[in-house]
Amino acid sequence: MRLKSAIFVSALVRTANGAGAYAAVRRRGAEEAGAVFVKVSTLDGRAALYGPASQSDFDVSFPADRLFRPLVGPESAEADSEARMVKEMRFDPDLWLVEIEDRAGRTFIDLVPPDIDRSWPRAP
Repeated sequence: MRLKSAIFVSALVRTANGAGAYAAVRRRGAEEAGAVFVKVSTLDGRAALYGPASQSDFDVSFPADRLFRPLVGPESAEADSEARMVKEMRFDPDLWLVEIEDRAGRTFIDLVPPDIDRSWPRAP
């Protein structure tokens, strides 16, 4: 059984804040099952955006309740992450957005391992 989105987001914010980063909920979504997006700002004009991984990215050998994949890479301008979130909010008004400010760029979430991430573009 999966944690409710509200509980997952609360735990994520507490974990990040407890580790010395600053985390806040920028947008509250559906309590039960709203999609969760995480923006990580490194406070130098760059930010990464992570969204829910597709079901095909889940691997039973990787025990995570929720997996995330990068939507906007960590070397991108913060405006790129904001623009992508505007599109996501138009598509799904019930989503959650957590913003983390951390100079080290820590995400505090489980990312899809690179060997099974089929969605992130790779260099040829």
